[in-house]
Amino acid sequence: MQGIKRRVIYVGLYELLVILLSTLLLKWLTQASSGESLTLSILLSVIAILWNLVFNYGFEFWETKTRRQGRNLRTRSLHTLGFEIGLLILSVPLLMWWLDLGLIQAVVMDFTLLVFFLVYTFVFTWVFDAVFGLPQSAQGACA
Repeated sequence: MQGIKRRVIYVGLYELLVILLSTLLLKWLTQASSGESLTLSILLSVIAILWNLVFNYGFEFWETKTRRQGRNLRTRSLHTLGFEIGLLILSVPLLMWWLDLGLIQAVVMDFTLLVFFLVYTFVFTWVFDAVFGLPQSAQGACA
């Protein structure tokens, strides 16, 4: 599976699980209601979806220029860290506003979410590649 179909399925599956997991995690961390936690999870998910599309397009473009085959531990780690750092920068302002937090509190909360989803992103991407195969950019077959 390649191209836009791969991206849509990846993002859809990833974000569905993220909304479920982050709603539970936010409810536990903040003692917010289920509705508030779900709404915040959906807003964070929309930000993540848009960032995911931009970031993965850029990452796969970079992969085609490196002419490497496959995705080793280093490449997967760079992918995961780059995505999560960008998401941190985009989500802290929303957490500050939604939960009425100061900058430090929002960064700590986001960092807590980041650590959890750093592992989740790494595992999800690895499993997704195992089930659906690597994208062409990681196969070294791009022209």
